[in-house]
Amino acid sequence: MQIRKAVIPAAGMGTRFLPITKSVPKELLPILDKPMLQYVVEEVAEAGIEQVIIVTAPGKESIASYFQTQPALEQHLLDTGATELLEKVRHASNLAQVSYVIQDEPLGLGHAVLTARESVGNEPFVVVLPDDIIAHAPGALSQMLEVAERYGPGVLAVEPVPWEVVQNYGVVEGSPVEERLQRVTRLVEKPPRQEARSNLAIVGRYVLPPEIFDCLERTPAGAKDEIQLTDALVLLLESHDLYAYEFKGTRYDGGSPMGLLRASLEFALARPDTRAAAKALIAGLGEVD
Repeated sequence: MQIRKAVIPAAGMGTRFLPITKSVPKELLPILDKPMLQYVVEEVAEAGIEQVIIVTAPGKESIASYFQTQPALEQHLLDTGATELLEKVRHASNLAQVSYVIQDEPLGLGHAVLTARESVGNEPFVVVLPDDIIAHAPGALSQMLEVAERYGPGVLAVEPVPWEVVQNYGVVEGSPVEERLQRVTRLVEKPPRQEARSNLAIVGRYVLPPEIFDCLERTPAGAKDEIQLTDALVLLLESHDLYAYEFKGTRYDGGSPMGLLRASLEFALARPDTRAAAKALIAGLGEVD
């Protein structure tokens, strides 16, 4: 089974980052010297997927320009001998074949995925949320595609979350299949804490069959009058096996300012070229009241 296409929903308003997201898309906010969006496109490319479909919104044109070549900038870097910077700029443009579709209204994650139906066609594909940054080699998506090779497209990335935040996630229940893998028996979108029977939460990686699009077409609007992808997965589960895979790696919530700050600090500490400076910076902060 070859999966060729990835859908990255990037049409959200980024309200938790206002006012900066009035002019800068949340997906382009940086972790060190790269935007969040590039980290997930790199994960997609590492998994062997060459076609990326970014679902964006009116007013977020800078997302489209980011992965385009910049001849004037590249020539300037070449002329000034900034070869290391030139390599970084070209790397972003050469990661994958990137195309775009527009979600005209913010009608939910499920609707965003449905917007990409024509671009995906009748084949399995992956969905990657750009504000869920997962640090591991191999990447979480590569791990999930290995599972999909054995069991078919229908793999959800999951991780245990604290019970006090379980109502913020889609939650799965399942029966064990192998280490880190369960066959899904039930999905619930954002269950109240007292009703949740599991704290195994779906996070931003999905390997899906094309049948999910028909399920999305049949999914009514739910919370906030949005079409929820988890609700469509409930319909898909009626006719299609789904598996919950507990990925290896550390997930960072890039959708919140503190999550993005944590990612920046830990990535800086992990990188050889920034580790010493990051340690000195942290040490210089001293005691914080």
